[in-house]
Amino acid sequence: MTSPSDGSAVGTVRLVDHLAAELAGAGVTHVFGVGGANIEDLYDALHRGRAVRGVVAKHEFSAVTMADGYARTTRRTGVVAATSGGGAMNLVPGLAEAYASQVPLLALVGQPPTGQEGRGAFQDSSGRAGSLDAREVFAPVSRFCARVEDAQALPGLLHRALAAARTHPRGPAVLLLPKDVQQARLRVPRRPPGGAAPPVAVPPPDGAALSAVLDVLRRAAGRVLVIAGAEVAAADAGAELAELAGRLGAWVAVTPDAKDVFDNRDPRFAGVAGVMGHANVEECLRRAEVCLLAGTRLPTLARGGLDEALAGTDVVCLGPEAPFVAGTTLLGGLKETLRAVTGRLPARPRPCPPHTGPLPTPPPGPAHRVRARTIPYAEAVAAVEAALPEDAHVFVDAGNAGASAIHLLPAPRHGRFVVAVGMGGMGYTFGAGIGAALATGRRTYVLAGDGSFFMHGMEVHTAVEHSAPVTFVVFNNNAHAMCSLREEFFQGAGRGDDLFARTDLAAGVAAAFPSLRVTGAGDAAELREALLRGDAGGGPAFVALACDPHETPPFLPFRPFATRPSEKQGEFV
Repeated sequence: MTSPSDGSAVGTVRLVDHLAAELAGAGVTHVFGVGGANIEDLYDALHRGRAVRGVVAKHEFSAVTMADGYARTTRRTGVVAATSGGGAMNLVPGLAEAYASQVPLLALVGQPPTGQEGRGAFQDSSGRAGSLDAREVFAPVSRFCARVEDAQALPGLLHRALAAARTHPRGPAVLLLPKDVQQARLRVPRRPPGGAAPPVAVPPPDGAALSAVLDVLRRAAGRVLVIAGAEVAAADAGAELAELAGRLGAWVAVTPDAKDVFDNRDPRFAGVAGVMGHANVEECLRRAEVCLLAGTRLPTLARGGLDEALAGTDVVCLGPEAPFVAGTTLLGGLKETLRAVTGRLPARPRPCPPHTGPLPTPPPGPAHRVRARTIPYAEAVAAVEAALPEDAHVFVDAGNAGASAIHLLPAPRHGRFVVAVGMGGMGYTFGAGIGAALATGRRTYVLAGDGSFFMHGMEVHTAVEHSAPVTFVVFNNNAHAMCSLREEFFQGAGRGDDLFARTDLAAGVAAAFPSLRVTGAGDAAELREALLRGDAGGGPAFVALACDPHETPPFLPFRPFATRPSEKQGEFV
């Protein structure tokens, strides 16, 4: 072990001071987390260094999602820091989302001092003497996980962690930091620094695979459907996607988590693919000679309702991973594969064949008429669309409100439209929206239901503390309504377990946060006006609206039941 923190040897610094400086050198501007005894030294270093801003969340899950939202909107590595024990364990679901969605994160996790390991230390997770082993907990939800046993090992491990987070498949890296190691002094390494990971070299696409893809595309006879995924945004390949689509004369659909990768108002835009998507995508797929997947493996949520049409269509896939459907694959960095294919096609853009575009699913029939004193989802989403700035970011949570937003709300032209479908966890957006707003300074919309709010909505407090420009829009149907509808549709009757006692969220939030602009919108016009006021002001705003828990959202498995009479229609719980 190197010298303790009170032995200020010449040419040495505290490990945590070096770590804070290396994060700043790697372009990190914020570290999100929750404090505690075994991570307090890092927060002290952030405060003293002042180059990186420490943001304290209310819960470690939300701290991870703040780092996640930061990473998705900046394409930099998001950083989260938490203490040992329960604080460390609370990181797991957020890291699992980042792992599944391939979001580059670095988690810095405090641990008890090494001298206390295996001797009954409070929150011991060293794996010694029968204690929990943190490495076994974090390894399945990370691309790299290491315990820093000695201060002098930190530069090399940090370098490896940052490189792993940004190398495909991207995702979280975890460094476990015992308290005494954080306090130890480190000999300053020579440059280049250990922390800043070099750019990842991308090999050129395979020539034979490229030729095979081009052979398939040349047989397409001008009928190509492109389905683009979230990797387009992660690789900053939107311009390359648009150029390829133009040269192919293709229609372009997007997966539910990639609505922002292609202009939703472009004549080529076919809509969203999958279970929350548009019927036009299936129609275009049936007419297409080739389906080109760009930056998506086409998982179930994006493939729902399309399997039969896919079986009769040639499929090609461009990107770093093979798809979940059979096809001709060109593996490699998405930018590089898109450019390679585009460069071998005629340069002149072609119009796509006529199509209906992303017409929304018709609203529910009379049996599912929305109850009075509630706002139908379509009207609420239209009000959001009318107020949404073109450069805003939008974070969409799970549930009926999320399905409606994915189906109905066009992505802003110059902002992100993020849906966390990796794990699909409720409450993700509250932290993620704050992280994005603090990272970019742009107005950020969080669209969530009351179920998500009750899980992690108190991060509104964090937005108030930091004057984050976030507009929280909570669709309150007093239920876990998608679960309730599943009970009714697929199990024969609603049990009522997922219907809640009525709450007035606007009144409660206004009382808790007197400085926050809060509105309880009674109709779509009030909703739009409240959103416009939020756009015009700085800092956060909160708007709640009442929705009907029995309104059927645009969700493919529910479509056969959309006009079926229901005994519970008209109730308001």
